[in-house]
Amino acid sequence: MSEKQLMKGNEALAEAAIRAGTKGYFGYPITPQSELLEYLSVHLNNRGGSFLQAESEIAAINMVYGAAGMGERVMTSTSSPGFSLMQEGISYIACAELPCLLVNVVRGGPGLGTIQPSQGDYFQAVKGGGHGDYKLIVLAPNGVQEMADFVYLGFDLADKYRNPVLILADGALGQMMEAVQFPDYDVKAHTVDKSQWATTGNVTGTHRVITSLYIKTEKMEEINLKLQAKYREVQEKEVRYELVRTEDADMVIVAFGLSARVSHKAVEICRAQGLKVGLLRPKTLFPFPEKQIRDLSAQVHQFLVVEMNAGQMLEDVQRHVSGRVPVEFYGRMGGLIPTPNEIVDKIKMMYTHINSMEASHV
Repeated sequence: MSEKQLMKGNEALAEAAIRAGTKGYFGYPITPQSELLEYLSVHLNNRGGSFLQAESEIAAINMVYGAAGMGERVMTSTSSPGFSLMQEGISYIACAELPCLLVNVVRGGPGLGTIQPSQGDYFQAVKGGGHGDYKLIVLAPNGVQEMADFVYLGFDLADKYRNPVLILADGALGQMMEAVQFPDYDVKAHTVDKSQWATTGNVTGTHRVITSLYIKTEKMEEINLKLQAKYREVQEKEVRYELVRTEDADMVIVAFGLSARVSHKAVEICRAQGLKVGLLRPKTLFPFPEKQIRDLSAQVHQFLVVEMNAGQMLEDVQRHVSGRVPVEFYGRMGGLIPTPNEIVDKIKMMYTHINSMEASHV
């Protein structure tokens, strides 16, 4: 484990990418993730990899497609409008079952929007923003340390499942500075055998084709069924989450990323005031902690979903609660971040409403 260093989130992610064995980075600058690209432009070529600034995000994702087909650890990073441009290429990569790491440091939208932080790309990330039935594995860090840690995890999961992995952060996490430590990571020990599919040159006389084009409908359905089986395996084995004071909670906040950090503080304030509030933080947005939501819905009286958007993860929480208890929402948009006191005020309103309803039935 390295000594602690004070770094920006974007720079910590970039340093972790080098240490995780990134052989190729292809990207295009866009605020608020440009420091990631700048850091790699200075350091990657001197430390075993290749940095290339593409002429556009569309070009960058197709370069990732080609390089991933060689079996190397490759990645790109962007922010919301750029990630939208990458969707066609991401769909191709998912169908071709190629491992790669994607990073979206989210800014406010829709449209060009603002360069301030947002979580408005949740739908695009977890529902498959491109065409067809596919899934990304989506990791949601809540601090600079996880911006780094999730790089190692992301590459490992990408290689394990031959699937694109997305780190979904936001502009504030990319720009904030915190202490970070980089773990001892043996790249060779984490290297999987890719010899059966990687296009490394026809040295053995074996003809390999990587594609997402299958004209025959029966073959296309076969590919889809294989992908869906993989996604079910990921859902069964790779769910990651954090629980904070949920053991005796009668209300649970569900939040990810920066919203979860703010919500954690709101839980502390509520507990100090005698309110039994807990927090469920999904670390993986796909796979989503479905079972944990269902289990908590048998215990608590209500949920509050906190996001920096109009209510996107909210729909997944509602789906798995299935009407057992009320689910309410608090969100800010346009680059604004909810404060702990705003969340506490919302929680107190919810308690007042529940208490009044119970009193009316006495």
